[in-house]
Amino acid sequence: MKTIGLIGGMSWESTITYYQVINTVIKERLGGLHSSKCILYSVDFQEIEECQSSGNWEKSAKILSDAAIKLQNAGADFIVICTNTMHKVADKIQEKIHIPLLNIANVTAEVLKEKEIKKVALLGTKYTMEQDFYKDIIINNGIEVLVPTEEERVIINNTIFNELCVGIVSESSKKAFLAIIDTLGEQGVDGIILGCTEIGLLIKQNDTSIPLFDTTLIHAIEAALKSISDYLN
Repeated sequence: MKTIGLIGGMSWESTITYYQVINTVIKERLGGLHSSKCILYSVDFQEIEECQSSGNWEKSAKILSDAAIKLQNAGADFIVICTNTMHKVADKIQEKIHIPLLNIANVTAEVLKEKEIKKVALLGTKYTMEQDFYKDIIINNGIEVLVPTEEERVIINNTIFNELCVGIVSESSKKAFLAIIDTLGEQGVDGIILGCTEIGLLIKQNDTSIPLFDTTLIHAIEAALKSISDYLN
């Protein structure tokens, strides 16, 4: 079994989901008492968020690169960054290590193609929705990407940072998200990318008829399968 190097804590609320999903998939696939071989480096999210809000992506890249190097030195076979937004610096992190980094946007794009999705809406932090580092990967796979309006993006971003990242899951925010999803559905999207690892704490597939693509689940499942690929082949 390959050892997964997890860079978590962004926020730790969703990092829990990664650990649960990875271990559940391995248990289901291998049976018995099997569980994941993984190493978790959990960063201080306050420090990362300050880098985001100030636009200091170089500093955040160094913090996460240092974490990746430590995971590599501790025996990780590949790296998983347990967040969507910080994949903005994924290439910079990959440059510092010699083990693979499993990019969340790449694996999400593969799932979208498998489901023959042609037009998708992207929900996430304002950085993920408004910048190109994430959208371009989806677009380069032949899929059209829509984002919510500016007002809706503010609602989504504030809910992520002020509520979900600190463990608050409110019914009013859920209703607001579902209203945004309904509006996007009216624009003809084939699915919705839950492009922040916390959104899945708020919105589930049974809340809407529009197909949801929860990147936390997609990423964690792929990490688990990659770690046990030698068993499955």
